Amino acid sequence: MKGLSVHQLQFIFGLLGNIISFLVFLAPMPTFWTIHKKKTSEGFQSIPYVVALMSAMLLLYYAALKTNAYLLVSINSFGCVIELIYIALYLFYAPKKQKIFTLKLFMIFNLGFCGVMVGGTIFFLHGIKRTNGVGWICAAFNLSVFASPLSIMKRVITTKSVEYMPFSLSFFLTLSATMWFFYGFFIKDLFIALPNVVGFLLGMIQMIMYMIYKDRKSNSFEGKEEKLEEGDEQSLSIVKNQRESKEINMAETNHNNT
Repeated sequence: MKGLSVHQLQFIFGLLGNIISFLVFLAPMPTFWTIHKKKTSEGFQSIPYVVALMSAMLLLYYAALKTNAYLLVSINSFGCVIELIYIALYLFYAPKKQKIFTLKLFMIFNLGFCGVMVGGTIFFLHGIKRTNGVGWICAAFNLSVFASPLSIMKRVITTKSVEYMPFSLSFFLTLSATMWFFYGFFIKDLFIALPNVVGFLLGMIQMIMYMIYKDRKSNSFEGKEEKLEEGDEQSLSIVKNQRESKEINMAETNHNNT
């Protein structure tokens, strides 16, 4: 029995990467259900969605420059659509100050930076130089995105609690990085494989940290609840809402690493 060909392995890992990345893109849906119930996005961050949209836009442009990169085109096309929906929903429920801030981010990064990058590479780079130039930009940007969970890891070490670092999200992000690394490896694309090596390593570190700290609990909110539980139901509700918002915002930060 013959083994799988390189082309078949490319397709398998690319397809698995699409499936897992699809699930990661849908991860913020509980956040927006919470926002819909509260009728406000106050207390939530828009930066993760702006960054995720920019990442998908850059990779979609890179995929368009390559040949036979339909697996990259498919997932990043979906990523652009779903992130635009998230941003639109965020703006719909956002207070005026957050709405203006989010629109500024969108104009600067998603329209400004991406527009300049596309225009610059079209006018100043040609052929393989353009593809490689865009590839390096994508790799550098995704490396910086993969480094974003470092703040969460620092918080875990400081508080000795994994309350804000869900194991399931770390697991799926690590799995996604693994699939895309092998896809990049088999199509011999350094710009896809390299960032996902970093993503895999950081994901493994997060899961190891989870195993180390999973049985330790942070008392920052629990102490407040114990003091309030006998009399002030309204204050207790506020404390619980603060904890819920922080948990979701930490998950949003990890969501960027798609």
